[in-house]
Amino acid sequence: MKRFLPLVIIVAVLIVAVVATWLLLRPARTDQSSTNTSSSEGPSGAEPPHIRGNPNAKVTLEEFGDFECPVCGTYAVEVKKIEAEFGDRLRVVFREYPLYPTPHKHALIAAQAAEAAGLQGRFWEMHDKLYENQKAWSEATDVMPMFIDYARQIGLDTDRFGRELNGEIVAARVFQDGRRVHALGVTGTPSFFVDGKALDAASFSPDGLRALLNQALRGNSSP
Repeated sequence: MKRFLPLVIIVAVLIVAVVATWLLLRPARTDQSSTNTSSSEGPSGAEPPHIRGNPNAKVTLEEFGDFECPVCGTYAVEVKKIEAEFGDRLRVVFREYPLYPTPHKHALIAAQAAEAAGLQGRFWEMHDKLYENQKAWSEATDVMPMFIDYARQIGLDTDRFGRELNGEIVAARVFQDGRRVHALGVTGTPSFFVDGKALDAASFSPDGLRALLNQALRGNSSP
């Protein structure tokens, strides 16, 4: 055990440094939808991104979300409805934007749990579990037993899940999404971009999001 101790310390320091840097770079945030820009320029975020739907769809819906944000939980249901309605014409990309440590004390570890699940090819299954059970775990003191149980339910290797949740790959992915958040000036969750155009506060509603998607589809239609 002693011979592995230096390596463990190095990994732990790296994770702390990455998360600390991300926290320093983040803009002021709220758990209400809000964006300051309609540009898609800037860092690409974690690669490969988490995509649900047709990867070759003409229109991309990019969401910046926090698993502990109640509004995000509500919109997770709405986005699933939208996915069903638009079918192969749409792909959805999810970006991590944990509002940590305030107002959401478990937001960062929830993001890590989703990313750790993603390393076993189960990001979206954990995404759905976290939102479906948001009220239960967000009120818990110790969320790890609950997250490990969710991992078991979706068929993950729970030992690997526990190790990778605190690993450097997960930390780096959350950090890269944080760089994209910072570059785009995103200040609240959930925030949505459709082909790089932000859903603004005046239009923020499920129907407003549908309207923006339809507008993008018309713009991408063949003459």
